[in-house]
Amino acid sequence: MSYDLIVIGTGPGGYVCAIRAAQLGLKVAVVEKRKTHGGTCLNIGCIPSKALLHASELFNEAGHGFAAFGIEVPKPKLNLKQMMTHKQETVDANVNGVAFLFKKNKIESFTGTGTILGAGKVQVTADDGKTQVLETKNIVIATGSEVTPLPGVAIDEKQIVSSEGALELDKVPGKLVVIGAGVIGLELGSVWRRLGSEVHVVEYLDRVLPGTDAEVAKQFQRLMGKQGITFQLASKVTGAKASKKGVSLTVEPAAGGNAQTIEADVVLVAIGRRPFTENLGLEAAGVALERGRVVIDNHFASNVPGIYAIGDVVRGPMLAHKAEDEGIAVAEILAGKAGHVNYDCIPGVVYTWPEVATVGQSEEDLKAAGISYNVGKFPFTANGRARANRSTDGFVKVLADAATDKVLGVHILGAGAGEMIHEAVVLMEFGGSSEDLARSTHAHPTMSEAVKEAALAVDKRAIHT
Repeated sequence: MSYDLIVIGTGPGGYVCAIRAAQLGLKVAVVEKRKTHGGTCLNIGCIPSKALLHASELFNEAGHGFAAFGIEVPKPKLNLKQMMTHKQETVDANVNGVAFLFKKNKIESFTGTGTILGAGKVQVTADDGKTQVLETKNIVIATGSEVTPLPGVAIDEKQIVSSEGALELDKVPGKLVVIGAGVIGLELGSVWRRLGSEVHVVEYLDRVLPGTDAEVAKQFQRLMGKQGITFQLASKVTGAKASKKGVSLTVEPAAGGNAQTIEADVVLVAIGRRPFTENLGLEAAGVALERGRVVIDNHFASNVPGIYAIGDVVRGPMLAHKAEDEGIAVAEILAGKAGHVNYDCIPGVVYTWPEVATVGQSEEDLKAAGISYNVGKFPFTANGRARANRSTDGFVKVLADAATDKVLGVHILGAGAGEMIHEAVVLMEFGGSSEDLARSTHAHPTMSEAVKEAALAVDKRAIHT
């Protein structure tokens, strides 16, 4: 059987690429090693974690937030089994939705491990060892990423878990130690903290949320501390020993010094992710790699004609929506159109409570680049809707070029930040200025008015501060 395109991997990048290519008239097949489509994101990542984040937020609000609104209810009781059922129902609905879209768009699906035998040939190896070879004009590698292991800390997904295991715990840990103060560790740590765990975070760097605007990260850490999460920064975990009693971690200062032992019931290893290219046959096919990632040009093409790559296996942030946009772009390029991704306008969100959302450059980025800029900030404490919702933590920050007023970055810490960031994305896609944003009418009362006020503050004319 011959195809115009075979996509290896059906995570957000792969399945979107396949659908767009089929829409454009290409004959498309996908190869997926899981029994269900959607990759890490839909099966064991973004989607199930959001189900637990939302459920745990409701549990916390019922236990601690209702009284201030005049709602008196008995102390809520956690039914973890039902919460996990909700999580699985969410996953099932999403992965079944992808399967439906494949059928709708006449995309053929092959279950097994895909190996590139060379340009135009993909071997599929099923779980039972049976193989078949598919022929195609083009191949898109969309195999995503996997958890980065930590030497000396062996993951068993029971006591020492990755993000996958942290989504499957059958009881609330008495004490959870999170190794890594990045997005994944803090999201999952906050879930179990709300459900009753004592949560302690160990981070190698001297700050949380590496790469995020420093002021936002500092304020975020303070808010997480108020929720009961403790932090041990500039520290490294050098060993872990699991026993029936729990896990003993050996922790040392990152700069060197005396080691200490930390006891935990469960340890979550969340130091990052790395590209997944195992058994793809890339070296034999001559595909160039750099630090585990497929080297591509500006059209997502590898050094081997007919082989392309997108998502977590190539350069750039490991974000599902970045992979989706790359999937659409490469599909359009293969169909003879002009696919494009603007990497300056890819938002990032931390789905804690409150959320962190960011797009563009941080103050540190602009200083390092020697770019002069103006800052506009507005706190949610001065926003009427935030007061009504009792969600006044955080602020909005707008960074604009000092000479042209072009918006270069927007950073939001607050309830619903992940929804509010998108007007900044659209503004920046069109090269808009802080003046453009400031003169755009925002409905009152809304949390989004804080974005407008921050834009006004760039020119020192915010109304409500």
